[in-house]
Amino acid sequence: MNRASLVITLVASMAASVGCASKNYVRQQTTPIINKTNELDDLTAQNSKAIKDVDARAQAGIQDVNTRAAAADQKAQAAGQAASQAQTSADNAVHRVDALTNAVANLDNYRIVSETAVHFGFDKDSLTKQAKEELDQLATTVPNTKGYIITVEGGTDSVGPADYNYSLSERRADSVIQYLSSKYNIPAHKIYLIGLGKDKPVDNNKSREGRAANRRVNVRLMTNTAGGETPQPAPSASGSPAPPSM
Repeated sequence: MNRASLVITLVASMAASVGCASKNYVRQQTTPIINKTNELDDLTAQNSKAIKDVDARAQAGIQDVNTRAAAADQKAQAAGQAASQAQTSADNAVHRVDALTNAVANLDNYRIVSETAVHFGFDKDSLTKQAKEELDQLATTVPNTKGYIITVEGGTDSVGPADYNYSLSERRADSVIQYLSSKYNIPAHKIYLIGLGKDKPVDNNKSREGRAANRRVNVRLMTNTAGGETPQPAPSASGSPAPPSM
């Protein structure tokens, strides 16, 4: 080997040694940075997941609060409606009591000629065969009665809401009126309807028999004459008011 070849070989060996040393140095310097970067990426991913979890819980909490608030608002509205309905029912009851008081006051000049009570099934307003027979018997005395009126008082038992029972009592009384008017041609102005609902029971509502007795319509044939006296004019809206239809 000549001198030139030896020099070239030495230079190549030195270059290779320097290159390996540089790679090792770079590797030593960059490896911690890469590891730290990976750790930061993992931490960032964990933080992102934690943020999403917190946001999901926050949204669920907000939704729950909104749902509870809506439910509370609905309950408040329902309570307000119930209070309004209760006030309306109370006002209606006062009106019925006042009307009934006026009717009773106007009936002071009348005496009972004949009376009967017809009964109905539970939540029914149609006349039974027995009820029609009892009304037929009362109606036979109408042609011989001067200055008469007929009062029809509907009643119910205590089962069900008060407003419904008032309506049911009026329907029962109206069934009696329709029967007397259609079969015996009794003028409408001679009949006075009073719907009492459950306000005037004739028996105790705690027993089945008592409730059955209260599901009735009381019918009274009344006159404002005594024996052979001349009949007095029936009360009218222009003079002393007649018993109102209720």
